[in-house]
Amino acid sequence: MSVTAVPIAPVKRSYLVWLWIGIVVAVLAGAALAFAAPSDPNADWLARNARQPGVQTTESGLQYQVLEAGKGSTPTDEDVALVNYEGKLTDGTSFDSGKQTPLPVNGVVPGFAEALKMMPKGSKYRFWIKPELAYGDTAQGPIPANSILEFDVDMIDFLPEAYLRQMQMMQQMQGAQPGQNQTAPGQ
Repeated sequence: MSVTAVPIAPVKRSYLVWLWIGIVVAVLAGAALAFAAPSDPNADWLARNARQPGVQTTESGLQYQVLEAGKGSTPTDEDVALVNYEGKLTDGTSFDSGKQTPLPVNGVVPGFAEALKMMPKGSKYRFWIKPELAYGDTAQGPIPANSILEFDVDMIDFLPEAYLRQMQMMQQMQGAQPGQNQTAPGQ
């Protein structure tokens, strides 16, 4: 069996130069598009923050840092947490704070509720809530739309909401018992 070789016709050098120029232009255009693509500033900020020492991220995207570990159980959706807290934007602007503030765990934004349910009594956490777990694309008072919220929270205590309601009912009943003198002394 014999094989006959068929020579390939030579290609002009100028064609090869134009081919290489075209490849280089295509690579540069692809790189320019990759760098020019708009990026999400919140995603970039959260990615940088996640690399900070001690910062952990939950499945939902909530980021937190344990500043002081507490002991014992953690609150549930049916509890009311008693906390000290300060809320800030990522630029450091404070938008809210409270001392010994009772907060129903199921009555706050989802990211804050998730964080509270991780905190045992006596703990202090810092957490960052992405917009999807807070107010999303809706502005809320001093909080602009699509804001990442940063909170420092001290978990003082928590009690079942049903127990607190029962205590409030008892206080109301004691304050309105018949036969008590409702007039001021000296009248």
